[in-house]
Amino acid sequence: MWVGKIIGTLVATPKDDSLTGSKLLIVQPVRFGNRPAGNPLVAVDTIGAGTGETVLVVDGSSARHVTGNPQAAVDAAIIGIIDNIEINKSLLEE
Repeated sequence: MWVGKIIGTLVATPKDDSLTGSKLLIVQPVRFGNRPAGNPLVAVDTIGAGTGETVLVVDGSSARHVTGNPQAAVDAAIIGIIDNIEINKSLLEE
């Protein structure tokens, strides 16, 4: 699992049948503190997230199972909307 921020939406009218009815969002992976961590990617929204929200994402086979179709053409899925993150900075390694 990893944390990301939704930065946009993607509409693809012709697509694989396993994606029919799926909402596709563009997610920017972030480090704690909301600093970008890598390139944005497309994820299937399974919970009703929206632009600007910080979300929890799974990828690989976990993402396919979350959609309810282990054969789906899915590599990343949004599984949670994050309300709050608390980090004990004294426990971070420098």
